[in-house]
Amino acid sequence: MAIQDFTAGQILTAAQMDSLQANDYNWTVSTKTASYTLVAADKGTRVVMNAAGATTITVNDSLFSAGDTLFIQNIGAGTCTITAGTATVTTAGSLALAQWGGGTLYFTSASAAIFFSGGGVSYGTATGGSSSSITIGGINYTLLTFTSDGTLTVTKSGLFDVLLIGGGGPGGPAESSTSASAGGGGGDIVGLDTIATVYFSANQTVDVGAGGASIQAGFGAKSTIGGLVALGGGRGGYSSGGSQYMNKAGQGGASGGGSCAGSIAGQGIGLKGNAGGNGTGGQGDPSTVGGGGGGAGGAGGTVPSTTQGGTGGNGADISGWIGGATYYAGAGGGGGGNTTGGTAGNGGVAGKTSGTGNAGVNYGAGGGGTYGSSVAGGAGGAGAVFVRFKV
Repeated sequence: MAIQDFTAGQILTAAQMDSLQANDYNWTVSTKTASYTLVAADKGTRVVMNAAGATTITVNDSLFSAGDTLFIQNIGAGTCTITAGTATVTTAGSLALAQWGGGTLYFTSASAAIFFSGGGVSYGTATGGSSSSITIGGINYTLLTFTSDGTLTVTKSGLFDVLLIGGGGPGGPAESSTSASAGGGGGDIVGLDTIATVYFSANQTVDVGAGGASIQAGFGAKSTIGGLVALGGGRGGYSSGGSQYMNKAGQGGASGGGSCAGSIAGQGIGLKGNAGGNGTGGQGDPSTVGGGGGGAGGAGGTVPSTTQGGTGGNGADISGWIGGATYYAGAGGGGGGNTTGGTAGNGGVAGKTSGTGNAGVNYGAGGGGTYGSSVAGGAGGAGAVFVRFKV
């Protein structure tokens, strides 16, 4: 039952007294079948999530007061994650509720709440890939790292945090005439900004996206596990015989490779997708420099001059997820140039002025562009899949 207001001296009816007593045994229930944002009227009630796919419950401030509570439970097959909107939410357990999980959300102020788990599903355990022990924010985890295809062997059903990085796109090829090529786009990163916590009760196939080869139609390959997908990066643009060929975005929407067209950048629309930079040269003239590929941490650079390639887009730092030193993943490649190759962004590789372009060396990094005649751009770096669970 939702909270009621009474006035001083008010005489309660039998029905009102019955409803107050019933609240101890039969809360007012509202059932949601899609992601939901809490409202003030949810105070003192039970919010039930019932969806086949993943959902979220968003908690904002200035709706509740210190001491207010409500109960959240998940009866659907999809994991429901309690998500801090403008309020803060802390817990000693997990904010991801698998089916039949639930607990009490208690507000300590109008902008802060604590979630007390009511015996919901805990983290599971698994083996596979290479295993290491890490500590993130004072919490100890086992981290499983997959750099090639494999199997996550689930030894105890439960929740797992997953981070996926798609394969990097290749730098474009410098074709039959002396011409430049642009840098490849970085692979998409899924589960970094909003942690992807999923429930596994059976073994899972892990596909790690390969980096794209330097061919005209090449892209980075996607990485997958348990229905989650990180898309590959886009191929860098190139020019051939005086005609320009713009890159395309990665498969379905990771970061775009750089362009050799003077006014159009390669677009990326993935979760961490960014545009590739512009190159120089008009239609009918050989390009002399290529734009930088887009990265997971930023767009690729437009060329600074007619002799220097564009800078590769920065990668995104994943060390806060996997532990250890700073590590930039999903960087874009630098564009090729007739005098100076585009510089490398964080975690990426530079463009070149001759020979095969530099290959991406970090997870999901795009290959570098080059300049010359009938030479290949650099291949993209392979992606990765990370799985961690609390210990």
